[in-house]
Amino acid sequence: MRMYDIIMKKREGEELTTEEINFFVEEYTKGVIPDYQVSALMMAIYFQRMNKRETVDLTKAMIESGDIIDLSAIEGVKVDKHSTGGVGDTTTLILGPIVAAAGVPVAKMSGRGLGHTGGTIDKLDAFKGFSVDMAIDKFIENVNRTKIAIGGQTANLAPADKKLYGLRDVTATVDNISLIAGSIMSKKIASGADAIVLDVKTGSGAFMKDEDSAFKLAQEMVDIGTNVGRNTIAVITDMDQPLGYAVGNALEVKEAIDTLKGKGPDDLTELCLSLGSYMLILGGRAGNPKEARKILEDIILSGKGIKKLKELVEAQGGDSTYVDNPSLFDRVAIVEPISTSEAGFVKSIKADDIGRAALVLGAGRETKESEIDLGVGIVLHKKIGDFVKPGESIATIYANDPSKQKIAAEMVIGAYNITSEETKPRHLIKGVVTKNGIERFG
Repeated sequence: MRMYDIIMKKREGEELTTEEINFFVEEYTKGVIPDYQVSALMMAIYFQRMNKRETVDLTKAMIESGDIIDLSAIEGVKVDKHSTGGVGDTTTLILGPIVAAAGVPVAKMSGRGLGHTGGTIDKLDAFKGFSVDMAIDKFIENVNRTKIAIGGQTANLAPADKKLYGLRDVTATVDNISLIAGSIMSKKIASGADAIVLDVKTGSGAFMKDEDSAFKLAQEMVDIGTNVGRNTIAVITDMDQPLGYAVGNALEVKEAIDTLKGKGPDDLTELCLSLGSYMLILGGRAGNPKEARKILEDIILSGKGIKKLKELVEAQGGDSTYVDNPSLFDRVAIVEPISTSEAGFVKSIKADDIGRAALVLGAGRETKESEIDLGVGIVLHKKIGDFVKPGESIATIYANDPSKQKIAAEMVIGAYNITSEETKPRHLIKGVVTKNGIERFG
């Protein structure tokens, strides 16, 4: 079998066999096939696309390229959740505790972020002493004892995906539904979950800018999950503005704590209840979304959710007193409200610009070597549909560098579109994709 022939075949729009896909993934992971040939194949796939069978085979080959975590020793149905990324997306810190408090085991493998803010593990670093470094036996023990643990992804989890993504990133071949779906699902399936709930974002702050593309990606991932025996549900959600109000690591953790106490933003609360409901259904804890939602609302109201967050932090070496006393989180030198002379209704907010402003402040990483400043970020005061009075504060910047604060403030003001026409708030949940098909809302 020759890589040249595989490239030629896909270039001509022909279907690759399972054996051909397995060959190029295995040999490329070993370092036998050079980057330039795989780059050519990725470009051929980008233009000629893959069918569903090819996409499933590619995903399976990437899964089998490295470790597959065995979580069978954990009691119950393990349900994982994955978000395709957004601005102010701190749902894991809320979802994990409330779903675990409902009795569904949450065994989550998370990573660090490369972008406008840190990933879930970076946010958890805000708790002094918190660690995700633990042996798999300890990870399983924690889940069986407290129903929740968050671990770091191993270096050998779907290594083929890591190599392929790095290549796609520098050859302009990232934006392909099959390649995106395979990349996401290979890591989720290799992580050992029995069932998966996907939060597929769409809008200015999302990877998939338009709704139709988001639904296509969701369908592809659900089909992959179904094909490999994982019960999978995708929820398509709005990211045309930041989720919640806080953007920044410690700031988002504080907002998550508020939400677990029943005092969080409406949109963040609603999203967590919606995603959590499907996690409870897949975990066998509830029969329908209404029943599941009632369980989760009661958990928040009773304080069981915030208690479970404390248990998670303590079980992984963190200082849980931060939960009761958020003033312990990293502080900053500059807390500066920003306002605009415009008056009217917020028509839109460029979520990606808000994310870039947070990155300027130091809330995220431009490279893997960048250090995150956990305390900096942005707290919005106005969202789409809100009225802004002349000179009224639209956001507050949390910074440690005056020059960065000034740049970020200008970016935040530029991200707001304020008009005289009244604007209705956007629908947060766009629809749901299951193995039975697509249901669109609104």
